[in-house]
Amino acid sequence: MDRVQNIGDVAETMLDYVENNKTYLTEKTLAVPTRSYTDTDQWRAEMELVFMRVPLMLAFTAELPNPGDYKAMDAVGKPVLINRDKSGIVRAFLNVCSHRGAPVAAEGHGNCPRFTCKYHGWTFGQDGKLLAVAEASKFGEVNKAERGLRELPCEERAGMIFVCLTPNAPIDLDDFFRGYLADFEALEFDKWSFLGSRVIEGANWKIAFDGYLEGYHFASLHPQTIFPRTPSNCTHYEGFGPNIRIGFPQRRIAEALRDVPREQWGTQENNGFDFVRIFFPNVSVFIAPEITQVAQLFPGPTPDRNRTVLNYLRRDAPKDDADRESLEAMINFFRDVTYQEDYVIGLEIQKGLETAAHDDLVFGRNERGNQYFHEWLNWYLQDDPDLPEPTM
Repeated sequence: MDRVQNIGDVAETMLDYVENNKTYLTEKTLAVPTRSYTDTDQWRAEMELVFMRVPLMLAFTAELPNPGDYKAMDAVGKPVLINRDKSGIVRAFLNVCSHRGAPVAAEGHGNCPRFTCKYHGWTFGQDGKLLAVAEASKFGEVNKAERGLRELPCEERAGMIFVCLTPNAPIDLDDFFRGYLADFEALEFDKWSFLGSRVIEGANWKIAFDGYLEGYHFASLHPQTIFPRTPSNCTHYEGFGPNIRIGFPQRRIAEALRDVPREQWGTQENNGFDFVRIFFPNVSVFIAPEITQVAQLFPGPTPDRNRTVLNYLRRDAPKDDADRESLEAMINFFRDVTYQEDYVIGLEIQKGLETAAHDDLVFGRNERGNQYFHEWLNWYLQDDPDLPEPTM
């Protein structure tokens, strides 16, 4: 189906939800064991069978727009180096020198023609190849072809850079996203500007991620921030493989679409309705006219904690100092709301679950996004490709 037609159909469905006090409902509730959020063995299995295998969205084209640009970061305990070479190709490596294991680039962003380990000065090219050994005549024989940086599977698509954290693992974005990235291609996400990021910490990564997957809590948890714009418990879900597009109608959807021809409803995102786009297993994207927030949830360093990087982008770069100051204030507001209204209660939930007061949690028929996420997580944890995939 044509993308615009599909979104228009979803908008029509969400209009019906608001006018008739309805929401997306599935057939039954789903129980998830409490230990899923506390058990160390399950946490390790999630790292091995999910985070080390699936393509993770680790950077934006807007973070590395020029040849020589790089980003060094920690991803689930792995030091990762992503860079754009002089021909414009993006590559990813483990940020680990082949001499004694030190990083070859400091964490953060920069631009350089080569990477030099600060420990002993070994130098690597933008393609990861070992270029030079410090005081080579005294060191001894080194096969440079075998001593390059360890490369990671990497692909740039639709303004984002996806990396698999296991060297030589297959990476197939078409199979993984099932056409979902067309949304970002249509938005020309590769031309947007990166505004910066903030880091917050919270409870087990699934406790935090569950909060991004439903709007059932808007009235009780966000009465002054989200609820005035978006009704609670009024949500639409679509699946693209393990990924989800969540539709949130605005209270004013009928007014917003009243004078728009029906065939154009699919072009009206943020005018009467919004989407939160979920990349399995750990990314939530909320695109708004003023600013876009992209949350990357990284588990650990222990099962009861996660580190979330909140990234901010906009179609246009800041116009001047006043615009930049206004954007910084907006970024801090989004960060504060996310932490104070969602992550604080997540820490309380973690404490509650660790008491083992209940054997399981239950996701309602109206919480299909959470159900779908946990069904896919369990599919990966069973590590059996012959098992049928979950469907929305």
